[in-house]
Amino acid sequence: MTKTNLARTLREPAELVAADLVPAAALPVLERVAARYAVAITPALVELIDNSDPDDPIARQFVPTAAELERKPGENADPIGDHPHSPVAGIVHRYPDRVLFKLVHVCAVYCRFCFRREMVGPGKENALSDSAYRAAIDYIRSHSEIWEVILTGGDPLMLSPRRMSEIMADLAGIDHVKIIRLHTRVPVAEPARISDEMVAALRVEGATTWVALHANHARELTEAARDACAQLVDAGIPMVSQSVLLRGVNDNVAALSDLMRAFVECRVKPYYLHHGDLAPGTAHLRTTLAAGQELMRQLRGRVSGLCQPDYVIDIPGGAGKSPVGPNYVLAARNTAPDEREAESETRYRIVDYCGDVHLYPPEI
Repeated sequence: MTKTNLARTLREPAELVAADLVPAAALPVLERVAARYAVAITPALVELIDNSDPDDPIARQFVPTAAELERKPGENADPIGDHPHSPVAGIVHRYPDRVLFKLVHVCAVYCRFCFRREMVGPGKENALSDSAYRAAIDYIRSHSEIWEVILTGGDPLMLSPRRMSEIMADLAGIDHVKIIRLHTRVPVAEPARISDEMVAALRVEGATTWVALHANHARELTEAARDACAQLVDAGIPMVSQSVLLRGVNDNVAALSDLMRAFVECRVKPYYLHHGDLAPGTAHLRTTLAAGQELMRQLRGRVSGLCQPDYVIDIPGGAGKSPVGPNYVLAARNTAPDEREAESETRYRIVDYCGDVHLYPPEI
């Protein structure tokens, strides 16, 4: 198997070896990784990987490595605390006016930094059962404060257009649901799935549809991906972006600038830049908060205001997202800028949307 004749998604370490994405010597350890965390790399993404670059930013996101078997203190199978806020299967109700609706537990591609990596992929439940789906719809219907439903998973665009149309109609039929947002990687990972039928399924009477696109490097926004985004936007579906700050992928101002500009060129408004979550086996991909804040400071002075995402952290334990960008209001003091604690010794006080204070990293 070679990249030039690849026609299907790679799911097994032996297939990665055959495609020259990993050396044969790595096969035994990668089989251990794949036994724990799902592997899938679509042809569209395989084509983007530069085999000659050992630090290729696309490979770093999707090709498994032995580092994933190293679990660091503080890492958690549910790092952002979905479970404590799940009143019924498939629903996460963390904020008053919106819920996550986890329809499926499969993705077109499995990111090596995924915060739900313990919950998705082969061996897990593929989708909600009919009874669980009805219970989730009933929950949304019975809570009139829910203004927005965010379809996630897994990736909701792995569903068929027919099924997506049914779900959109069910949600739009609830009077108080005005916004339906989908979180997806499909326009990048498998752009052909953004068909006329899928676009039609996403447009629905009674609610406004938004699509949040996940991409982390400008190279992901290929001509095919840009066409898929254009198909959605031209149909009147607004798009925003979400990205994860990743070591060796986008943790320099040039890469981050290129990514945000690429989004804006695609009429995708930069929305969130997530600090890496404390998911098991992902420490090698996380940056420090200080590094992220400095990148955001550089981005502010370098690119258009249209290209500025919010840098946020999901507070471990389920307290929700908080912005953690640099502070531009400085108190007058005598301490020189270089007289600071080392990042490895620093714990931050982060305030959640309720005003409660949390220490990050959490105490081990």
